[in-house]
Amino acid sequence: MSIWRRLGDIIHRIPGSCVLIDHVCDALRATFGTSAERRHAAFSVSMIALSAKMAKADGVVTGDEISAFKQLFEIPESEKRNVARLFNLAKQDVAGFEAYARKIAGLFSEGAEVFEDIVDGLFHIAKADGMVHERELDFLGRVAQLFGLSEPAFARISSRHIVPEEGDPYLILGIDRDASNDEVKRHYRRIVADTHPDKLMARGVPAEFIAIATAKLAALNGAYDRIRRERAFA
Repeated sequence: MSIWRRLGDIIHRIPGSCVLIDHVCDALRATFGTSAERRHAAFSVSMIALSAKMAKADGVVTGDEISAFKQLFEIPESEKRNVARLFNLAKQDVAGFEAYARKIAGLFSEGAEVFEDIVDGLFHIAKADGMVHERELDFLGRVAQLFGLSEPAFARISSRHIVPEEGDPYLILGIDRDASNDEVKRHYRRIVADTHPDKLMARGVPAEFIAIATAKLAALNGAYDRIRRERAFA
């Protein structure tokens, strides 16, 4: 049975009045046998739930934000209704987005790279209507804080999404401006390798979540090209 089919079975059984994230996390532990399966499922559920909360952060859930959410996953036609149910329940859950983020933080080890992947995915939705609103940025910053991401790390992630072609390329790459050309090259190659879809899947990101890697690579490549032209190295 596919992971989406099993997630669909869990979602279908959720009572409308439950504390959603508690129910789903308990079901994940009971239903998925391996740690890799639990990470995959937990990531998918966290993205659905937090996406619904974040889309509501500025007061209105737009069609563009829903479309952006759908771009992040290839959901089987037979499970789209269940995913929509989870999305709608998440918007109504009295636990609030901080409870979701804390639960999700507990599903992964401290400092796990998957936290940055989740924030990247949420930014993808936040900017779908053409800009990241102040309340959305506050929401994203608080989620990042609950995940244990530092302020410099959040600034680096933000810079990749908010007009990256105008942002500080050194901040986007996460490297000191005084780094040598060779250090810039080595750092760039390492973070590009870490952004490869295979690496994302290894840390629990679903294979369908390719939009994160694609957008991140575009921002990293753009920043590196700007530094390379500025410094005139090959």
